[in-house]
Amino acid sequence: MPRIADQQGQAAVEVVALLPVLAALIAAVWQAVLAGQAVWAVTSGARAAARAHAIGDDPRRAATSHLPSSLEHGLQVTTAAGGEVEVSVRIPALPGLPSPGRATADARFEPQS
Repeated sequence: MPRIADQQGQAAVEVVALLPVLAALIAAVWQAVLAGQAVWAVTSGARAAARAHAIGDDPRRAATSHLPSSLEHGLQVTTAAGGEVEVSVRIPALPGLPSPGRATADARFEPQS
């Protein structure tokens, strides 16, 4: 009988040791989801900004209208000749972690005159 109790205690110790690894794995997956969402949204915002720039509208306002409010802080929109627009946003980080960087996308539409 003592042998079974020892094995149950061993299993409990293994589970407790595994919990931080599991928490880190979940946090890494969630951060990857946040980064993927930022890349997807900034691509949509860049296309909208390029369309707006091509017809003479405000590309920043167009990009903002296609971004979730959580990505608007740190938004950078750069326009260039020939209808090129680059949009960049800061990737949100999980609480207590540094930002993993920026997501950037560019798009181009011929100017409509």
